[in-house]
This record gives sequence, structure tokens and C-alpha cells, in this order.
Amino acid sequence: MPSSRSTRALAVALLAVLLGALLPAATAQAAGRTVQGGRLDWGIKSSFQSYVTGPIASGSWSLTGGAATVGGSQFRFHSATGSYDPDTGALTSGFSGGVHFTGHKKPDGSNELDLTISRPTVRISGGSGMLHADMVSKERGTGKVSSRSQVPLARLGLGGIDMKGGSTPIALTDVPTTLTAEGASAFAGYYTAGTPLDPISLSVDTQGAAAQPKPSAPEKKQDEDEDEKGKAEKKDREKAGRFEDAAVDWGVRRTFREYVTGSIGQGEWTLADGAQDGGALFRFPQGKGTYDAKKQTLDADFGGSVRFTGAHDLDLKFAGVTVAVAKGEGTLSADVTSAGTTTEDVPLITFAAQDFAPKDGLAALTEAPATLTADGAKAFGSMYRAGTAMDPVSLAVAVDEKAQLPALPDLGSEPTKAAEPTEKAVEEPSAAPAAASSDSGPGTGTWAGIGGGVLLLVAAGAFFALRRRGSAQGPGADATTGPDAPKTS
Repeated sequence: MPSSRSTRALAVALLAVLLGALLPAATAQAAGRTVQGGRLDWGIKSSFQSYVTGPIASGSWSLTGGAATVGGSQFRFHSATGSYDPDTGALTSGFSGGVHFTGHKKPDGSNELDLTISRPTVRISGGSGMLHADMVSKERGTGKVSSRSQVPLARLGLGGIDMKGGSTPIALTDVPTTLTAEGASAFAGYYTAGTPLDPISLSVDTQGAAAQPKPSAPEKKQDEDEDEKGKAEKKDREKAGRFEDAAVDWGVRRTFREYVTGSIGQGEWTLADGAQDGGALFRFPQGKGTYDAKKQTLDADFGGSVRFTGAHDLDLKFAGVTVAVAKGEGTLSADVTSAGTTTEDVPLITFAAQDFAPKDGLAALTEAPATLTADGAKAFGSMYRAGTAMDPVSLAVAVDEKAQLPALPDLGSEPTKAAEPTEKAVEEPSAAPAAASSDSGPGTGTWAGIGGGVLLLVAAGAFFALRRRGSAQGPGADATTGPDAPKTS
């Protein structure tokens, strides 16, 4: 018979071994992660949008900071940054972009209704959440303008949500929001605290802490012959008009995108051949061709294609995009496929292109106004007339190998089924979404955690059983809900 001291020592050793085996996994799970890329979709309040653009306010709204629209009534904010702790479920994620509402125009040309909401930030911790935003508003009646940073604008309805152990991307869908007292004040008094706002949906990418960079070996000094050879090659390229890289950004037309994805078009767009989606624009990359810095002329071909499909036989594709710039004006052309027929090199739009000289190795135009051509109008099936204002064009040409093209708004990864919220196992059922399971994907991490827990319980049970044997042998909500429509003056 082993002694009481021996049995205790054996159990403690077994427990220590099991804890040691589980510790690396637990530590990895608890490690904080960085939010890098993603989008937030929020209509703010759809009835407010209708009020602003309706016959009473007779106003409008505009997008700022690269914000986009989704469907007919949601705004998309981009380029998420922040942090996520899978151990506690705490999430902080800030987004770029904003919306500017104006209405109730006065005789002097100013607007009584003037409200900007930008840089929304979602903060979730301990089962509760808040949406903050920068807000600039004009007070009803007095016209006093206030500018506030990161106002706690809306509470998030997180009943039943489990944010722990989420995989990437973290995706939440249709989370209810309610206006706070601070938000009501910053909203210029158009709604009272407690008013339901539109639900939010978000998807953000997370990544672990970056590994410490290894010290790099000292660069070898180039000999004079190689240096002179490089300079000569660069001079030859410049003389030939070649450039290092180029990209053109164009959203086609915002209202067209809304039509395609809205209740009438019931469709979508598909990007291929390297084209990128920036939310409010499409990027056609990998420009090749010639550029003359002295004459400020460009003749370039770009990669990528975009295809719009939907109801009412909608099927329109733009590919083979080219851009020509000369004498202060640019023309964007593309191969247009509609109703199964392709017409090559159709000049779709013209745009202003003054001051297209390189600066710091980059010749760039930012949001140059664009106008639909007569051929472009035909490409759209006469949906728009020639001369219609289209989305602006941004163009960048890198003439120096060290120059970098402007960054595209980061929408993050597409939410996957594995990353979509799942119902939390709680005593009281909840329709609220929950974060996805583990970083290693559905299954592996979850079962590893469960298996480790079972082994730990077995070890603990063995320890206490042996100990008993040895002992036997010896010594929150805001108040009223406001009306669905804003208060009018």
C-alpha cells in the first residue's frame, strides 16, 4: 500500500503534467488580437433618411471619407482598426467614413438641418456594447453648431451574445441599436433617448501579434559599376515613357450601384481578373503603358473587370479598361458586354486631368469629376443621358519604384458561414447573434478545449479521491421611445 504522502505526490504530479500540456493552448487563446480591416453596415435610421430627402425637409445626404452605400438604405464604413481579446470577448473596432445630412434650406442658403455622423466605433465588453461616433450638428431652433468626438450614440442589443473565442473574421448581423441620451442631444433633438435606430452588421478581420523582426544582415555595398548600370536603366525607362505601376479607381455611379443591389434590381456585382472592391469604388490595377511627365500625357491599359447582374435582364460587364490623358482631359474606355454582345474600347466617361505632373514619384488625380459620353449612354442602354455626372475618377501612376499607390479602403474579408454568429447556449433563448467559435476554425479548437477540460476534471477528481482516501487513513435602458419620424420645426 502506498503511503498517503506518496499518493498525494503522484496526483499532484499528474495534475501538473496535464496543466503543463494545456497551458500553451490556453495562453494562445488568451492572447489579444489586432483588428485590421473590415466594414460596418448601418442605415442610422431609414425613416430619418426618408424624412431628410422627403417633401418636408427637401434635403439630401452625401458621403465623406470613402464611405459607401449597400442596397437602398445602408451606409458602409470601412478600414476597421482596433483590438479583440478572445479570452474575455472584448472588442473595440473603429471604422472610417461618414454621412452628411442637410435639409430645411433657409432663404440665406444655409440649412436648418445640418448633421454629420462619421468614424463610428463599436465597443463591446462584459456583455454590453456601445456605438460611438464623431458628430457635428446644428441645434434645432437656435442654429448653434456643436462638434463632438466619439459620442456614445447608440446602445447595442447584445442579449445572449457570446463574444469569446471568436475566429476571424468576427461577424455580427442585425444587432439592434437604441439612441442614448447623449446621442439624442448630438442628434440635434430630432429624436428622444430610447428611440430604436437601424440595426448594425459588421465583419472585421483579426490577426495575432506580429512576430518580432529578426535583425537583418547589413546590406552589401553596391559597386560603382552596378550603381551606374541601374541609373542608366532608369534613365532609359523614363526616356521611353514607361512607369512602374498604376491604378485607376472608379465607382461607375453610386445610384446605379444602389439600383443594382436594391429592391428593384435585386442583383449584385462580381469582380474578376484582379479588380478590387473599395466599397464606394472599384480599383482596376496593374496599369501598363506610357507616361510623359513633361507633356502630362498617359496611355495605359489596366487589369480587372466588373459585372453587374440582376432582375429585368440586367447583365452589364466592363473589362479591358484603358485610360488616355492629354491636354488636361482624360478618357476612360472599356470593353462593354451587354446582352451577350461585346463592343470593344468604348469611351465611357471623360474627366478633368489638370496638374498631372509627378510629385514624390507619383502622378495622381484624386476624385476628378467625370461625365458620361454619348457612347457611354448607349452602353447603359440609355438609362442615363450623355453629360450625366458619373462617379469621380482617381488615377495614380508610380514613375519611381519607391513610390506607393494610394491605399484602397479596406473592407476586410467576406464573412464566412463558420464565422457567422451562432446561438449561445443559455437558459433563456435569445435571437441575438453570437461570435463564432475558435481561431482554429469550427471543430478543432472547440473540441481541444472540451477535451482538455474533461482531462483536467478527471485529474482533479483523481487528486481529490486520493486525498479523501489518504484522509480516511490518517489526519440598464433609457426612458421614453420617441416617434418614428423626426420632430419638425
